[in-house]
Amino acid sequence: GKDGKWLFTLHNASVMPFLQYADNRELRKKIWMAYQNRGNNGNKIDNRTNVVHMASLRSEKARLLGYASHAHYVLEERMAKTPENVYNLLDQLWKPALEKAKAEEADIKKMMVADGIKDEVQPYDWRYYTEKIRKERYSLDEQEIKPYFSLENVRNGIFEVTKNLYGLQFKELKDVPKYHEDVTVWEVSEKDGRHVGLLYMDFFPRASKRGGAWMTSYRKEKMTEGKRVAPIISIVCNFSKPTAGNPALLTFDETTTFFHEFGHALHGLLSNVTYESLSGTSVPTDFVELPSQIMENWAAEPEVLKMYAKHYKTGEVIPDALIQKLQESATFDQGFATVEYLAASYLDLNYHSLTGALTQNIVPFEEAAMKKIGLPSSIIPRYRSTYYTHIFSGGYSAGYYSYIWSGVLDTDAFDAFKQKSLFDAATAKSFRINILEKGGTADADVMYRTFRGAGPSIQPLLRKRGLEAIK
Repeated sequence: GKDGKWLFTLHNASVMPFLQYADNRELRKKIWMAYQNRGNNGNKIDNRTNVVHMASLRSEKARLLGYASHAHYVLEERMAKTPENVYNLLDQLWKPALEKAKAEEADIKKMMVADGIKDEVQPYDWRYYTEKIRKERYSLDEQEIKPYFSLENVRNGIFEVTKNLYGLQFKELKDVPKYHEDVTVWEVSEKDGRHVGLLYMDFFPRASKRGGAWMTSYRKEKMTEGKRVAPIISIVCNFSKPTAGNPALLTFDETTTFFHEFGHALHGLLSNVTYESLSGTSVPTDFVELPSQIMENWAAEPEVLKMYAKHYKTGEVIPDALIQKLQESATFDQGFATVEYLAASYLDLNYHSLTGALTQNIVPFEEAAMKKIGLPSSIIPRYRSTYYTHIFSGGYSAGYYSYIWSGVLDTDAFDAFKQKSLFDAATAKSFRINILEKGGTADADVMYRTFRGAGPSIQPLLRKRGLEAIK
């Protein structure tokens, strides 16, 4: 009933492009305020009381079990071991990330002043002006890039990378049950044709589907009577659907998300253990992102881009000039990206390091936590408390830091390939045997050191994010 008008929802895939491209600042503010106040509107689905209740119960449970806090309880069996070790990592990254974010904010402020806006930079300004700066500084327009990243081409590129690393083959199956018409199902086989498992892929948003991207297991790998029970794995994303004239086209961020979730899928598919409880991704939360995040590194390599980034109309391979722009812009806005992520990690730990019940409203609790670390008003945590599903319903309580902890691991591990070649057979075999196949059958630190020959260095991560030069 709204002819000639457009509807934007609060789904991430709808909000973020709006914030990036909408010229109307008041409309950007309107959608941003609605987005960041989800579950915080004083109505029947308000989550503030739920957060207080859950944080307090977790604290009480931990103390009943003899731990100082829920974080101490959770981290005992993670790579990090203690909250202090997590805070130490976050603190090492916070200062250089914050300095870079402040420099990025200054650039945005200059552009706003040039547009006649004297206000301070607001969260709903950041993505809009960042996109303008990206175009100005790198002549990089996502609309220029997207035609080279059709969903089908990206998928085929991931298959090729996986084949080169581990010898795997993928065949689409049309005659198996699936829960929605958009879903595709693939048989995964070894180079010699031996069955590895099934992979379901579900890419597009729909009303009944939550946002974000994830991997799950319908059946985990295990051994029964001496025979391997093959896993059934699924990856789920929320990419924009094809239109009447165009296929589904991905941003480069969405492309790396696909590579990321496929890394999780490989962890589940290549599992080779006896017990289901230790299979695939049944590893410490701060280790589970290593197999996924390392895959992202291949997505941006020029050699790999030329394998899969092809114009959906002409078949033209992505030009070297565009690859150069992607590389030059790789560290662009990484101050913001790292700060909003670290802020959410601090918030998670603050809730779960409580040594008693949470007795105050979560709004001032969150505000105090962000003030303590000096979070600028132009940035909010990646997830605010009332929609922080990762930690309150997604299994990441006291564990959201895991992505950056795994980031240290994945950049260091990818260096092992870069020192030889992107598809070095011996390195890939070692990663498969010592990481992907082992599930949770050994201590994560031991598994990593067996693969790498030493503990991880933080320097590759700082270099990748452009934070190395900032002290």
